[in-house]
Amino acid sequence: MAKTSDFLSQTSGKLNDQFTTRQTAHGTILARNARKTSTPRRSELQARGRCQMPNIAANFKLYDGKLMQAFEGKPAGVSDFNAFMQANWGLGPVYITRQMRIAGCCVLAESRFSQGSLAPIGYSVNGAGVLVSDLAIGSLVIDGETKVMDLSEAVETNNYGWEDGDQLTLFYGTQWEDADGMPRATMTSQKVVLDLMNEQLLWDVVSEQGFCSVPVSGNSGSYVLGMGLALANAGAAYVHSRDKDGGTKVSSQKLKVVSEILATYQTDAAMKRSADSYGGINTKSVYLNPTSSLAQNQGAGLLPSGGGSSDTGGSSTGTETGDDTPSGGSTMPGEGD
Repeated sequence: MAKTSDFLSQTSGKLNDQFTTRQTAHGTILARNARKTSTPRRSELQARGRCQMPNIAANFKLYDGKLMQAFEGKPAGVSDFNAFMQANWGLGPVYITRQMRIAGCCVLAESRFSQGSLAPIGYSVNGAGVLVSDLAIGSLVIDGETKVMDLSEAVETNNYGWEDGDQLTLFYGTQWEDADGMPRATMTSQKVVLDLMNEQLLWDVVSEQGFCSVPVSGNSGSYVLGMGLALANAGAAYVHSRDKDGGTKVSSQKLKVVSEILATYQTDAAMKRSADSYGGINTKSVYLNPTSSLAQNQGAGLLPSGGGSSDTGGSSTGTETGDDTPSGGSTMPGEGD
């Protein structure tokens, strides 16, 4: 501490978080405040909510502006970003740390990227790891000679609710880890507009890997639309869209992801790492919270060898109800009322 004789000589009290002045018989003393150990104010429940936000935002960025009007009927003033955040809040939370967010990292997640009034396109991953849709294309076998008009006719003829001028889009994301073990992802897209008069070769418009014929199991000669490669640390989805009355109608879709990396960022440990990077979680009372998954039992046994009533605060003859108040004793305020 040090004496002061300048303008501080008439002051007394806390100046800021670091220093305090105090008047004494010998003058004004400037002292450094004692360092306080801060306690995280965020609860586990709050952390689970807030720590999923960075990766949701990172996934939105992957689509690079292609989700304009992807959420039908969103309120005026609500941005595409906010609509995306709301649609994916709590939907398979993924947790990255603050350092990862700053570094631009992203874990490819099964995000809901569109929401609308058109019937959704169903899809699944078959035994070969290939994304297969439920869009029937009849007997059409797509190859290098297939034209846009051929696919258009097959889709419109074999599926209810499709018409000329509709757009079929494929989003395809890839996931990897860089040299530092940080999760990275990219997203590409391709689209075709159905047109019964378009004689362009289909694979000149979209890729062979994204638009292929997949045989229907148990139905010889029938095919559905699917991809031409297996998903491995990747995600994909088709979406149906239509221009209607000056607006865009879309089907509600989620990205289908097959990734070992994704699972590692959906655990309780990943959530705790993320929360710790943002200041931690207040775990003082979390052990008695039935919904908590962070506070675990300690030790393999029940009581130390030779443990007696003094270890539990009860008597050796106490019951399991916790009613161990000594005869004639009193309860604490608020207890037993």
